[in-house]
Amino acid sequence: MLPPGTPDLEVLDLLVSVAELGSLGAAARRHGITQPAASMRVSALERRMRVTLLDRGPTGSELTAAGRAVVEHARPVLTAVRELVDDIERLRAAQATRLRIAASKTIADHRIPHWLAALRTDHPEVVVALHVENSTQVAALVRDGAADVGFVEGPHSPAGLGSRVLGSDELVVVVARDHPWSRRTTPVTLAELADTALLWREPGSGTRDTVWDLLSAAGAPAGPAAELGSAAAIVAAARTGMAPAVLSRLVAAPDLAAGTLVEVASAEATRLTRKFRAIWRRGTPPTGPAELLVDRAARLEAARR
Repeated sequence: MLPPGTPDLEVLDLLVSVAELGSLGAAARRHGITQPAASMRVSALERRMRVTLLDRGPTGSELTAAGRAVVEHARPVLTAVRELVDDIERLRAAQATRLRIAASKTIADHRIPHWLAALRTDHPEVVVALHVENSTQVAALVRDGAADVGFVEGPHSPAGLGSRVLGSDELVVVVARDHPWSRRTTPVTLAELADTALLWREPGSGTRDTVWDLLSAAGAPAGPAAELGSAAAIVAAARTGMAPAVLSRLVAAPDLAAGTLVEVASAEATRLTRKFRAIWRRGTPPTGPAELLVDRAARLEAARR
């Protein structure tokens, strides 16, 4: 229990500032208060300690011998308090609720920011660490326990994992402005797409798996015009006219709006979709912040539809 007359730490800090800056006015400015307010605080400290700390004169205020002695005792106390506050902050940071998530590239670029913003609105204390990989690698991170929850797109739930469908994503066939398909008047069929060398994502991509499943229903897909490791690379290649591509509308939207890519109507438009899923280790459905994030994501995707 602290003894009677224990001084207030903030006023001790003010008194140390008087010693360092040489005047009560300068100390008041450092602490963001007026000089009269600073004088009142020091006077209250003097009454509490029953000792005169400042000599107040017409030209200013100076520390008394007692004031200088108090300052010397106060300095190590204030240093210890600052170290205590810093340690408490570090403890608070270490105990902050952490959420490890993994997401496929399309979801990370186009949906995760919205989902995290919704989570942060209600739960700003949650600290999120995000890994961005393709869908197969995301599933592996979840299986290995390196991620609390994952988000993937594709035709099927990854084997051995629990999942929840959050929403759907429209796929579009796109070509460069000077590609012959940009002028066609009839929709392209799945059979035509299967017979065409397309720009494909790398193996393990959820987009690739979805498109492969769709085209396989109409025939064995032709060999790729190129296999590229990101949606951005496919967009860039499609702009050159190298080959058509089947992309998420989320990815293609900026180029479609700018006219650097042209959407080709599909005869099976209702089938050119894929699902967004949350995934987790089977038997351990998400709880706490992971459950909250999945819930926020599902609500936002329902509103988007």
